[in-house]
Amino acid sequence: MKEEIRYAFSKLESAFVKLNEGVNTAEDELEKDGVIQRFEFSLELIWKTLKLFLQNSGIEVKTPKESLKEAFKIGWIKDEKTFLDMLEDRNRTSHIYDKDTSDEILERIKNSYIQAMEQVLKELKNIIREETKHG
Repeated sequence: MKEEIRYAFSKLESAFVKLNEGVNTAEDELEKDGVIQRFEFSLELIWKTLKLFLQNSGIEVKTPKESLKEAFKIGWIKDEKTFLDMLEDRNRTSHIYDKDTSDEILERIKNSYIQAMEQVLKELKNIIREETKHG
């Protein structure tokens, strides 16, 4: 397994830990805004890390959506709709001007997105473990 992939995965894992931490502790508006930014950053790292893993498997993708769809096709992502919803929410977060929308997205991060991201991290960690064993 290429060092670039291991590095990308470790950055993703670290970002996810910070996102998870923020989701569980954010109380005021500033902290909640921080969680949304961590979500945006984590999602960016997920699709880029998936892209590297896919390239390592001989699959070329260019966009976040292609990356997520291909990862779903080969079983690394279990719930494609949740990830496509994440992309949509990530795109919406850069245009949030009201507290209600922000709160809705924060709830989805807390109640759905965190678990979906965690599942992908476990999947990628297993791939690294297998390749290390056989590599």
